[in-house]
Amino acid sequence: MKKYTYTEKKDTRSGFGDGLTELGKTNPNVVALCADLTGSLKMNEFEKNHPERFFQIGIAEANMIGIAAGMTIGGKIPFTGTFANFSTGRVYDQIRQSIAYSDKNVKICASHAGLTLGEDGATHQILEDIGLMKMLPGMTVINTCDYNQTKEATIAIAEHEGPVYLRFGRPKVPVYMPTGEFKIGKAVQLTEGTDVTIIATGHLVWEALQASEALEAKGISAEVINIHTIKPLDEEAILKSVAKTGCVVTAEEHNKFGGLGESVARCLATNNPTPQEFVAVNDSFGESATPEELMAKYNINDAAIVKAVEKVLTRK
Repeated sequence: MKKYTYTEKKDTRSGFGDGLTELGKTNPNVVALCADLTGSLKMNEFEKNHPERFFQIGIAEANMIGIAAGMTIGGKIPFTGTFANFSTGRVYDQIRQSIAYSDKNVKICASHAGLTLGEDGATHQILEDIGLMKMLPGMTVINTCDYNQTKEATIAIAEHEGPVYLRFGRPKVPVYMPTGEFKIGKAVQLTEGTDVTIIATGHLVWEALQASEALEAKGISAEVINIHTIKPLDEEAILKSVAKTGCVVTAEEHNKFGGLGESVARCLATNNPTPQEFVAVNDSFGESATPEELMAKYNINDAAIVKAVEKVLTRK
């Protein structure tokens, strides 16, 4: 069973922009704030159509978070937009105190996450943001994989009460997720398998699918699960799959410390201890190169997933 069809390549940030544009038409309480990156975040159409609900804060991210928190008091649903590095690391104290601790209904929307930011280099390629955000009490953490899922997630979080961190990327990636199925906290199974479970998030979902095809050619049956919501984690889907396969590989465009892999490991350790291998950046910052070069060097591509599967199978 393959529950996906590749159509074209589009950037996930355009999914965010199109979702925000749709929200502008359907939800009058949605407002947008940007830290001088309107074009990069694809927020242009929202600004054009709803100038009275768009706020250009400039390069003042901490101020943007504080303003967004205040707007919720009047019933607005603020969507903040900037790069993932500036959405989290630069303003963590403001998020912790003004949004998470205060349980404000702010949607922190973060583009250009991970190594696939590419040539901008290590200072912009945040690989710790999932860990930072999932540790905040009450924070929902979503990491989408393609245009379709990002657009649907953007629309869905407007209806979700409470703070949300929505993470997406810069490059054009394959569009393949079925539409109409996104639900916060519910994983999507994309292939059925019996030998190994591959749990992936964000851009690594497509790499996992490519790895599953390579593994099939080797006679290995891989079940691929897209975990778009890292918090709350769909533990039921994970435990159901690993009960069948007996081993798991997690794959993410994030540091191996604090990301999806550790969340899955906690789930398994407290419910059904299972052999697990991690495909993630190994305690390192990035560097400047193309996304493809970086994914290969830092071992977070389809070839790395295949190797991790072959290793974990020896531990069953």
